[in-house]
Amino acid sequence: MKKLFVLFSALFLMCSIAFAQSEETTEKQNGPEITFKETNHDFGNIPFKGNGSYEFVFVNTGNEPLILSQPKSSCGCTVPEWPKQPILPGESNCIKVTYKNTDRPGGFNKYVTIFSNALINKEIKLHIKGTVEAQPTDAAPMKMESVGSPVNKTN
Repeated sequence: MKKLFVLFSALFLMCSIAFAQSEETTEKQNGPEITFKETNHDFGNIPFKGNGSYEFVFVNTGNEPLILSQPKSSCGCTVPEWPKQPILPGESNCIKVTYKNTDRPGGFNKYVTIFSNALINKEIKLHIKGTVEAQPTDAAPMKMESVGSPVNKTN
């Protein structure tokens, strides 16, 4: 029983030391990190053929330049625009996401996956959703009654 206690104590001690060292090396790693203010945007109702664009703001919270590669959208109707130049530590920028089918009424829920050289968040999904309102219809011309004909027949 004494040998078993010593064995478990030694195992616990080795695991504790290994875990503590891995935390220290994680904190000391150099590299870029991307931090978004928000990753979801709800447009609410968008007028028919209205503006379906939103800018997601981010900051390089790391200590090396952040480089974004070409984002991937969930469909062809969601188009991202991203900075092509490196983002220096502490600098902010934005990724503009445009929903192009604002001439198709109804709800939508799309996303764009952002790829970067960040240490932790190498891939981040930016979500957009909303509802495109129906196309406004012009009032149909009303039929006019001919002059002299009664509109209402009452006795």
